[in-house]
Amino acid sequence: MDNLIEIPWDALPADTLDALVEEFVTREGTDYGEQEIALERKVAQVVAGIRRREYVILFDTEAETAHILTRQQWRQAGQ
Repeated sequence: MDNLIEIPWDALPADTLDALVEEFVTREGTDYGEQEIALERKVAQVVAGIRRREYVILFDTEAETAHILTRQQWRQAGQ
């Protein structure tokens, strides 16, 4: 876990944050259930959650990739 750095959401340009969140919500296994939700709405919901600090944005310095986790997942990982 030493290779993960938490990135403050407000340190990212808005278009970068939106692109990161869009990639996150379109990943395999992030389906929202039986009811179809528009991509723009999913992105807006996650961005709002990031601003409320329900999610964290992480950068993996080894893989050079970004990730989004719930704050609870991040705490359970020992952070």
